[in-house]
Amino acid sequence: MQYYVFKLIPPRPTFMADMSEEERALMQSHALYWRELLAKGSAIVFGPVADPAGPYGLCVVRLDEKTDPRSVWIEDPVIKAERGFRFEVASMPRAVHR
Repeated sequence: MQYYVFKLIPPRPTFMADMSEEERALMQSHALYWRELLAKGSAIVFGPVADPAGPYGLCVVRLDEKTDPRSVWIEDPVIKAERGFRFEVASMPRAVHR
């Protein structure tokens, strides 16, 4: 298995404080998508990070070696909606978990 850190960058630094109703609905779809991956065992943990430098979303994902991590984030509703969200993805050479 290979582990990755997915960092979701919102369309603006103030997003958590001033998202529109449309964006809030989009975030609910996003959360449902990641809950499904959590239930399947691909996602290990996910949620918002209230970083003083700027909020973002974080997820740790476990995939088999043959699965391209792009295949996971490309299906996220916030990416498919083309509303300015983007992911930064980094592999974890070693991961220790329960």
